[in-house]
Amino acid sequence: MSNQFSTIAILGKPRDISATQTHNEIYHWLTEKGYQILIDDRLQDLMPEIDDAVFCNLMQIGKNADLAIVVGGDGNMLGAARVLSRFDISVIGVNKGNLGFLTDLDPEDFKGPLEEVLAGQYIKEQRFLLETEIHRHGLIKGQNSALNEAVLHPGQVAHMIEFEVYIDDSFAFTQRSDGLIISTPTGSTAYSLSGGGPILSPSLNTISLVPMFPHTLSSRPLVVDGNRQIKLVLAPDNRGTQEVSCDGQVSLPVEPGDEIHIYRSDNVLQLIHPKDYSYYHVLREKLGWSSKLF
Repeated sequence: MSNQFSTIAILGKPRDISATQTHNEIYHWLTEKGYQILIDDRLQDLMPEIDDAVFCNLMQIGKNADLAIVVGGDGNMLGAARVLSRFDISVIGVNKGNLGFLTDLDPEDFKGPLEEVLAGQYIKEQRFLLETEIHRHGLIKGQNSALNEAVLHPGQVAHMIEFEVYIDDSFAFTQRSDGLIISTPTGSTAYSLSGGGPILSPSLNTISLVPMFPHTLSSRPLVVDGNRQIKLVLAPDNRGTQEVSCDGQVSLPVEPGDEIHIYRSDNVLQLIHPKDYSYYHVLREKLGWSSKLF
C-alpha cells in the first residue's frame, strides 16, 4: 500500500443510480487493499449497506483525504473542484459522463490504471480556477469560483447586453452582445469552444474572453495573461435580467450598473492522470480529429 494516499475519498453523482455499481466496486476493492475510505455523503441513500461512519461532506473530505476519486462526468468534477481546490488533495476522475475531458479512468477497467496511480506512477497537473465577484455600490453582492468559465448572459430570455471591459483597470472595449465567456485553459474545450474560442493548453497561465453573438463583426476572442484582473461594467440602462454563471452550475444575479470582477484564484485543482495520459490524445478522441498518416 502506498503511504502517499492512505485515506481515499469516493465522490459521485447522487442522482445517477448506474454509477452506484462503480462506487461499490471501488469501495470494496480499496477496502480489501487496506485503505481508509471516506464517501461523499450525498451517496449515502444509494449505498445503504455501507457503515454510516464512512460518509462525510466535501469539506471534511478535503481536510482528511489524500486522494479523491470522482465518479461521473466533467460536471461532477467541476462541482468537486470548486470545493476541493481549497485543500491539499489530489483528484482523479472515473468517466461515467459523455465527453470526459477531466475524467480519465474507464469504469469497466479502472483497477489496473488506479493500481499504478496508487503505487505513485501518475502525471500531476495543477489547474487554476477563476474567482468571480459581483460589486454593487462598493459592496460584494455575490461570489463564487469556476474551474471552466464564468459567463455573463441574459438569464431566461435572450437579449443584448451592453457593457464595458477593463483589463487591470485599463479600458479595453465596449461590447453589445448576448454575453461574454471568460474561460480558463481547462474550460477552453467546454462552452468557450462552442462559442468559437481558442483551445488553450491546460498548463498555460492565460484567460480567454469570448464574445457571445456580438453586435459587431470586429469583435473577436481575446486571450490575456492569467495574472490580469478582468472587470465588466454593465451599462446603467441595460434592460431585463442578467446573471453570471460559474461552470454552468452556480448563478449570480447582476443588475444594471454592477461591476463584475474576475481574476485567477489562489486555489488550484491538483488533478492527476494515469502515466500514459496525453492531452492531445484526449483532444483527438473527443473532437474527432484525424489519426496519424503513417
